[in-house]
Amino acid sequence: MKKESSYWVFMVHRVSGIALAAFLPLHFWVLGNALQLDSFLAWTEQPLVKLGEWAIVLALAAHLGGGLRVLALEFLPWRDWQKGLAAAAAALALAVGLALALAL
Repeated sequence: MKKESSYWVFMVHRVSGIALAAFLPLHFWVLGNALQLDSFLAWTEQPLVKLGEWAIVLALAAHLGGGLRVLALEFLPWRDWQKGLAAAAAALALAVGLALALAL
């Protein structure tokens, strides 16, 4: 069970990193085209864009949690009770994403 849960935490960290790497060039392109801000702001009101915003914040929170896990594995001794911390980090990432979704 421990290896299986570690695998999923590893996969979420990798997939969220890939999602962020794919998002950032698009984000910088949008910032570069900020002169057409009115039309862009109207576009961001679409439900699919709102869903994408929620997903990228969730990916960022998950990636941050996974990165902190990697740092902990590198520098701290691993204990059984830390599985609960990994679950708490996943719950926190989900809570951040849900809070953003409710705020939109």
